[in-house]
Amino acid sequence: MLQSNETIKKLADRFGRKEESLLPILENVYEQKHIISEDDMVDIARELDISAAKVYGTATFYSFLETKKCGRYVIRVCKTITCMMHGKNQIIKELEELLKINLGETTQDGLFTLKETNCLGQCHKGPAMLINDVPFTELTPGKVRDIVNKYRQEEKQVAS
Repeated sequence: MLQSNETIKKLADRFGRKEESLLPILENVYEQKHIISEDDMVDIARELDISAAKVYGTATFYSFLETKKCGRYVIRVCKTITCMMHGKNQIIKELEELLKINLGETTQDGLFTLKETNCLGQCHKGPAMLINDVPFTELTPGKVRDIVNKYRQEEKQVAS
């Protein structure tokens, strides 16, 4: 907890100790750790002198902040009506079959987590998804298979 607390103190020094600093601090904690733990939320609340409930509410409101452990690669499929009209449901079905998980779950090897999210800003090129921060657009089931297989291959090469 001390290490986490030190990180949060440094972030509060950088962004300030006002309520307006909450989101940038949460984003930076997530960027560094890929998760915002309960201890982190309590430390942030203390540092900013706001309620832990406020920190928790903010951390869980934003779909790009994670408060639960996720896979190394978080796949976020756009769930807007535009992407749905362009075949988003087929993309999710393909991902579920390929990864052998359902929405909201993580593969057994801890590599992928599959989620839906609100607009990714790619409506003109839907359906769209992000893997971590990398966008993929104009998706088809075949394209999705190729993308996932590429990530799996890269992981095998790193492990070798």
